[in-house]
Amino acid sequence: MSAFKAYDIRGIWGKDIDEELCYRVGYFLPSLLGSDHVLVGRDIRLSSDSAHDALVRGVLDSGADVWDIGLATTPMVYFSTVFLNADASVQITASHNPAEYNGLKISRRGAIPVGGESGLKDLERMCSEGSITIAPQRGKVIDKSAVRDDYVAFLKPYAASITGLDISVDCSFGMANLIVKDILGSGVHYIYDHYDGTFPAHEPNPLEKKNCEDISKETLKNSSDVGVIYDGDADRVMFIDEKGRFIQPDYITAVIGLYYKGKGRVGNALQDIRTSRSTTEYLESLGFKVTTWKVGHAFAKMKIRELDAVFGGELAGHYYFKDFFWCDSGMLASLLVLNVVSELKKEGRTLSSLIDSIVRYENSGEINFRLDRKDEAIAALYDEFVTKGDPTTVMDFDGYRIEYGSWWFNVRKSNTEPYLRIVAEARTREELDEKLSRIRSIIESFS
Repeated sequence: MSAFKAYDIRGIWGKDIDEELCYRVGYFLPSLLGSDHVLVGRDIRLSSDSAHDALVRGVLDSGADVWDIGLATTPMVYFSTVFLNADASVQITASHNPAEYNGLKISRRGAIPVGGESGLKDLERMCSEGSITIAPQRGKVIDKSAVRDDYVAFLKPYAASITGLDISVDCSFGMANLIVKDILGSGVHYIYDHYDGTFPAHEPNPLEKKNCEDISKETLKNSSDVGVIYDGDADRVMFIDEKGRFIQPDYITAVIGLYYKGKGRVGNALQDIRTSRSTTEYLESLGFKVTTWKVGHAFAKMKIRELDAVFGGELAGHYYFKDFFWCDSGMLASLLVLNVVSELKKEGRTLSSLIDSIVRYENSGEINFRLDRKDEAIAALYDEFVTKGDPTTVMDFDGYRIEYGSWWFNVRKSNTEPYLRIVAEARTREELDEKLSRIRSIIESFS
């Protein structure tokens, strides 16, 4: 089943994922997680109502109840899972993917993710091979939509200290619209601040800089101190500085570290294998012990718990917090960053000046190569830069991160898309361009 990925179930609606698959997931999930109920939320994609109805029917046919929270951001589902003591939960969303996609993000008790190695492969087998017998006593639907107010109440204290800022916000026509005005209020410049599951302005993926052009222009037009853009299900967030520049998300991990340093909370911090040395070195200068780990929320959430880390961040714009059950929340991350920008403004400083003080290396950002012979390309890069080279460090738990004294690169296969991904960094632009040219020529020989 092609919709089953490393972190969730996701694909093109009507092709990779449909009502039948949603029904079967709903039917078998209570058995997989040993639960007599499943908490369910959904986004505003055009297919989400159909997916919801099929999933709910499957849960009820299994004999389990549905705790329906209605429209929800993905972090609201995580919050509700813990707040309501649910043993199983599903968010119907394809997150940042285009409108024709949909998917299911599954968690167990404690909002612990169900990923490929933690139950999702078993669920795939059950959906593929299992037989269905409708329970003699079908479950019932219980309305739990009031939990939205509890989630807002959880977040609002983080906004209390944000003063004196001019803020521009792009809600991407997505789920951030559910709560953002309750949190930030009316004195903010909003764009795309209503639901539209076709995402007519831009795809709900702020990691693509082209999707940030409107919020960049809005930030400059309004002379805002900061621009904020959420993805489709509001589990990710990205930022624009007052000069209209997109801020690479792993640098925001460093900014969040500064927030916690100001609160006197310095301890373990988590970053993914693609993270800039600028971020690592800045966090270490603040006193954090930084651990590097695999990409993806299913991996990050388990590692951050293991480390009892204060927080963690990823290049993709996911930020995880001990204060949020070690889960990711785009809204909470934005509030912490806005707190930092507010403090900077009181000191006569800007967000751009802080970022410029953090960044010490030239960084490529994530570069994608579409090719079929990914494993051969990775092996060739390993041979060139490890077997024949003299690296200082080789990390081999998510592709490879190969480090030399003045530069490094990470090569990994996407877990959700047909790409080989490269991130590289060096002390100078000249060195970075030279290393990227070597890497690119090796990869392109396998295309």
